[in-house]
Amino acid sequence: MSTVESTSKELLSSSHWTVDPVHSTIEFRVKRMVIETVKGRFREFEGAIAPGTAPTVSGVINVASLDTLHTDRDEHLRSSDFFDVERYPEITFESGELTFDEDDSRFSVRGTLTIKGVARPITLDGEFRGAGLAPDGSEKIVLALRGQFERSDFGLVWNRMLETGGLLVGNIVDFELDISAIRAD
Repeated sequence: MSTVESTSKELLSSSHWTVDPVHSTIEFRVKRMVIETVKGRFREFEGAIAPGTAPTVSGVINVASLDTLHTDRDEHLRSSDFFDVERYPEITFESGELTFDEDDSRFSVRGTLTIKGVARPITLDGEFRGAGLAPDGSEKIVLALRGQFERSDFGLVWNRMLETGGLLVGNIVDFELDISAIRAD
């Protein structure tokens, strides 16, 4: 991919972008048994960035596409104990505020995350990784977004007490989005 010379603020403020799910990932981590970390990802999602003086970011995740590399755990996470995908098949994010640092390589995205019908404000830390032309001639940008939330804030409260006194599943969920987006105008 050859490089395109523009700042992240210029690129995000002047063009429509759509997420390229083939070259993007949405991953999460949560503690298990206090000492282990369970990692997972969502395989089906879409997203867009709309231009403007205040660019907007939106995204939708198909919750049934979650994958932790453990079939029984994945089925439990899809059940009514956790995500209840029958009733709540999507996780959504809507933002109307991007704030850029002085050098335009870092930014924050403030928006609303909705899980199981519960909407809460959240701020994502972003990093502009670059822009370039793909072999097919399409213009692409690459962004890294990081965030954290308490799962109990969204009604994800199932848990089990361990004999040692801790809880089976931690409450803090860390997530990372490595996004490749294609210019859509």
